[in-house]
Amino acid sequence: MYAIIETGGKQYRVQEGDVLYVEKLPVEAGGTVTFDKVVLLSKDGSVIAGTPYLSGATVTAKVERQARAKKIIVYKYKAKKNYRRKQGHRQPYTKVTIEKING
Repeated sequence: MYAIIETGGKQYRVQEGDVLYVEKLPVEAGGTVTFDKVVLLSKDGSVIAGTPYLSGATVTAKVERQARAKKIIVYKYKAKKNYRRKQGHRQPYTKVTIEKING
């Protein structure tokens, strides 16, 4: 059994027990989060697709931790104009473990 959920503007294919790194969610570590934007559900060999989402289908996940990704360097420059800008960025994320797929 698997589902395709949407969160943070992205879609993820999930099964029970999967670990995901999603865009930051406003839930404390140790809490639970319910994804209700289920795009597709597959169980017992049959596939059910939503238009755009399935009503009544949810995916429950446990929040493992809130953190920030490794730093990336954003470097802008224009050739021959002595223009250089260096900036770092760390994207916040939430690590979740899928517990149950309801639907």
